[in-house]
Amino acid sequence: MNWLNTLPTSRKAWGLLALTAFLLEVTALYFQYAMGLEPCIMCIYQRTAVLGVFAAGLIGFISPSNGIFRGIGAATWGVSSIWGYMLAKEHLNMQTTTDPFAFTCDIVPNFPEFMPLHEWIPAFFAATGDCGSIDWQFVGLSMPGWMEVIFALYAISFLVILPFILWSLVKK
Repeated sequence: MNWLNTLPTSRKAWGLLALTAFLLEVTALYFQYAMGLEPCIMCIYQRTAVLGVFAAGLIGFISPSNGIFRGIGAATWGVSSIWGYMLAKEHLNMQTTTDPFAFTCDIVPNFPEFMPLHEWIPAFFAATGDCGSIDWQFVGLSMPGWMEVIFALYAISFLVILPFILWSLVKK
């Protein structure tokens, strides 16, 4: 239990969170550019949620002993992982529905007007694929299926660590 108490203030723990998210982003770019799998709008939103987890890890890594950094990092981690899970679940539903009119898949990401990421960095944020296409599977799960598992793991680990983060914020 003492090990869990030290995680919120551990630079290694926050760094591991950032590293796993960074590796997921590199993997996404490999799938896109090396394997030729075009990301759809839901893929881009999930990619953005992974960037949120990456940012959370970096924020916590900067100063894990500072309660403000821990709090902002934890909040970013929680929101990004839960939002990502919901996106992956919705995307998986899009792929598995038998009703062709059950969903719509936008072409242009709905980023805020003040931050049009798809225009600033189109190589990373432009959606060129179809949400309903299943172009890749591993052990019976498509890409959003695996992302649902990954975001669930991020969310569960967040929920397990959250009491220790909160305790580390109030004990000082």
